[in-house]
Amino acid sequence: MRFLFLLFIIVPIIEITLLINVGQAIGAWNTVGLVLLSAFIGVNMLRYQGFSTLRRAQGRMATGEMPGREMVEGIVLAVGGALLLTPGFVTDVIGFLCLIPFTRQRFADLVLSKVTLINPAQGFHHHAGPGDFHQADPRDPRDSSTLHKGDVIDGEYRRED
Repeated sequence: MRFLFLLFIIVPIIEITLLINVGQAIGAWNTVGLVLLSAFIGVNMLRYQGFSTLRRAQGRMATGEMPGREMVEGIVLAVGGALLLTPGFVTDVIGFLCLIPFTRQRFADLVLSKVTLINPAQGFHHHAGPGDFHQADPRDPRDSSTLHKGDVIDGEYRRED
């Protein structure tokens, strides 16, 4: 709840204050120009970084690996792009941090340390530690991370009234 308060109340107040101060220092039209320039540069960076991340994900899928890191980086890129399109300097700084590969990877590491990624179709899963994927063996009773335990019985279903 505090996060939403911070996001929707405090950040816009900071942005408005900063825009007014910058506008008084360099002029209103120059401030508008800076906001538009940052959005233009950000969109172009987003396009380049997005294609780069997509190519890496396709490469991992081609080798049979789950592109978990790339999926998370894609989400960070989308958030960064949205922040860059939001007028303001604070959101632009955060948005650019989401687009720079080094900081984007740190954000992705933070997310990956908090979540578990599962691909039930292939039995891949990922626990807190970026890039450490392995294939679960459903026949191994010692593997506590298996997705399905026990036997699977294939059959047909017919309802009789």
